[in-house]
Amino acid sequence: MKRRDFLSGAASAVATAWFARGAFAAGDDTMPMHDMGKMNGMSSTSGMQGGMHNEMHGGALAPVDALPSGAPLARLRTLVNESRTPGEFRATLLAQPVSRSLVQGQADTVFWQFDGGLASAGKGDTSGPVVGPLIELREGDRVEIRVVNRLEQPTTMHWHGLPVPPDQDGNPSNPIAPGGEHVYRFTLPKGSAGTYWYHPHPHMQTAEQVFRGLAGPIVVRAGDDPLAAWPERHLFVSDLKLAADASIAPNSMMDWMNGREGQFVLVNGAREPMIDVVRDERWRVWNACSARYLQLAFDGGRTFAQVGTDGGLLAAPRDGLTALVLAPGERAELIVRAGQGASQARLLAAQYDRHKMAMSHGSLPPGPSVVLADVRFTPDAAAPTALPSSLRAIAPLGPARAQKSVGFSEAMDMHAMHQPGASNLAMPRGMKFMINGETYVPGRATLTSRRGDVENWTIANGTDMDHPFHLHGTQFQVLSREFDGKRIDEPYLAWRDTINVKPGEIVHIATVQHEAGDRMFHCHILEHEDLGMMGTLRVT
Repeated sequence: MKRRDFLSGAASAVATAWFARGAFAAGDDTMPMHDMGKMNGMSSTSGMQGGMHNEMHGGALAPVDALPSGAPLARLRTLVNESRTPGEFRATLLAQPVSRSLVQGQADTVFWQFDGGLASAGKGDTSGPVVGPLIELREGDRVEIRVVNRLEQPTTMHWHGLPVPPDQDGNPSNPIAPGGEHVYRFTLPKGSAGTYWYHPHPHMQTAEQVFRGLAGPIVVRAGDDPLAAWPERHLFVSDLKLAADASIAPNSMMDWMNGREGQFVLVNGAREPMIDVVRDERWRVWNACSARYLQLAFDGGRTFAQVGTDGGLLAAPRDGLTALVLAPGERAELIVRAGQGASQARLLAAQYDRHKMAMSHGSLPPGPSVVLADVRFTPDAAAPTALPSSLRAIAPLGPARAQKSVGFSEAMDMHAMHQPGASNLAMPRGMKFMINGETYVPGRATLTSRRGDVENWTIANGTDMDHPFHLHGTQFQVLSREFDGKRIDEPYLAWRDTINVKPGEIVHIATVQHEAGDRMFHCHILEHEDLGMMGTLRVT
């Protein structure tokens, strides 16, 4: 695998001369990541490294035990349906600042939060978790949600994974101005039951709005759900990065480069909650982190079953799993069994190497495992619930009438990145994250498709880092994965809208768009999306 090497410290005279003779000689201020290896052996003084530390890594952070742990898992707030008409869901969401007391002895932390329409202006609903309210819908519902923007930035609302019309999907081209509002309307078709979420999608401001708290879960239910009788639990996982004064820390240069990971990983808005399991349960898990990968596992190797992905149930359960990776933006449905006797386990985001970039000497080592929750299993006398061998029918898409290719690439201008204040701008200098060799330009079509045509897409990752691919407006089926010329068929059929692509890997998918209009596709590491790793699919 390729490795990158970055110059650590400020742009020294030696480095400037090297660039002037090499990459800059042709007037190109950027270098592909894999060419950074040419800089091996170059170094800077420890004083220069220290002078750049805060810029690269951010200022002092709150200690990891600043937030309490061990409270019972909080129930998610539920968005109230204002309509009494069967088959209709109507509600209001306010996007606004909300102050919460998190760290003892420090000032309140100001989040940006989605609240229901009855919340007071400027105060918000502080009675529940720092997570947008759960939106519970059913197949066939006519949905009308008014979004009111009380932020000082434009925003949008993206219904991540839902099959909604292009002009109702909160694309960057349809912003809601500060003080404005927009009513989103769509109808959920049969077959759309699944686990989704909502978050803003304004260009170059998505990452900040999400890491400040603007995100929430959606569950779409089917009338013929074979698991409807199972007790259901919701785990909405998010990151939080707090400065020492309990304010939400801005992104450092390393956050922009690798994607933001906070020192706190929250489940339903709390650190390491306690979960009590007395019967076999169905868990819906959301990865709503900007960049953190969740390799879900129980310590001690406790097994579980996967029964669903982004777009709903699998055809059949995948039982006996000990780990499951959720990339940023992905969701899963799991069956967690109570077992035969009392026991305890920790639910982990186990160590996963996504090949984060270093400022020198290649990639950073993978971070440690993180405890998501403590789980107590105290099974009651009820017999274990039998898991159906078949969950739903899924037909493969095909045959394909068109082919599409998407390529991820990256380039860095190290000289610009090391200029004083480079990371303090709204967009940091010196970074390019690209699709098909170009950064995103509003209104420009990257690819074109015809509605109703089944297409096979190849998503190729030419970088040294994992990137999750997300396609708006529809689901897709993963056909196969290819690495070093070896192609392996996907072992099971499922509907997805987000899929991880490893360095050097090519993922083959089949998909179809059903409505004309512009759809986004992008890396779901939100900092990379904001920095240009996004394209527009124009459907005619």
